[in-house]
Amino acid sequence: MSRERFRKALLPPGAENIEKLKNIVEEGNYYGAQQMYKTISSRYATVGRFSEAFDLLQSGACLQLEHDQVTCGGELAMLFVEMLVKAKVDFDEDYLDRIRKIYKKFPRVPVPQNLDLADDDAIHQLSETFGAAKIRVESCSSFLKAAIKWSADSGPRKIGSPELHDMLAEYIYSESPEPDMTRVCYHFARGRNPNRFASTLVNFMGKCYPGEDDLAIARAVLMYLSLGNLRDANNLMDEIEKLAQVKELEFPDSELMRFINYLLQTLMRDALPLFNMLKQKFSSSIERDPTFNELLEDVGEKFYGVRRKNPLQGMFGELFKM
Repeated sequence: MSRERFRKALLPPGAENIEKLKNIVEEGNYYGAQQMYKTISSRYATVGRFSEAFDLLQSGACLQLEHDQVTCGGELAMLFVEMLVKAKVDFDEDYLDRIRKIYKKFPRVPVPQNLDLADDDAIHQLSETFGAAKIRVESCSSFLKAAIKWSADSGPRKIGSPELHDMLAEYIYSESPEPDMTRVCYHFARGRNPNRFASTLVNFMGKCYPGEDDLAIARAVLMYLSLGNLRDANNLMDEIEKLAQVKELEFPDSELMRFINYLLQTLMRDALPLFNMLKQKFSSSIERDPTFNELLEDVGEKFYGVRRKNPLQGMFGELFKM
């Protein structure tokens, strides 16, 4: 018997270790189980038994997350994606579904409401809640960003799986005490659920500070347009207006919104001079957000073939891959 076959024979079937480690987690020995998940999955991978390594890491990530062990569960989730890369697994629906199952185990914890902020205990509770939320969002974001990169490198879309982008956008928005709407928009625009995107923006409109609503809508539309996606940009605007009316929210009436409406009409035809005129006429509104000019350079390139003036091409998008 060769040395490799001998080493393979020494390892029990993956199902045995899954059951064994499940019992250790159930007993509350989360750290001990964590070390064993990492060690044993690595041994399976070393002898080429990747299927059992994937099963073990998925089971461990889900179990740790079910027990609110976000750091441990997030680490195993990351190792699952790293194993996909190591094993040179191509993106497919089966592995997407396995990633989705891990993602759904990340805790969702609502922020406490109606706290008496004059009370020291309430302030302490809120501080702890925000700290825990930050850890959850960072852990889930790291996992999903790694999965998006894997899907981009091994799948059909070079910007990554739209389903994974939608998952990340939804988690950042729902779990961050103060969500980064630029990141939320970035990932929703690379997803395939403009209705969910619109619903998120209308929810944000109902609780944001004055002057933030039109910026969020404009950013969302420009994100779509920077990818050459005029259809979903128009659908998004239509859906936001419908939902805002249903929720009796006032749709923002600003120069920036007028610019976006004119822009959507202009991009439906070959009208580069008008596109340039709009940018000049509404420059003060565009300059309200430092990302808008770069997004508009992408729009000009996608719709009219205008080469970017900025030599650091695409730096805005690269920031979100880090």
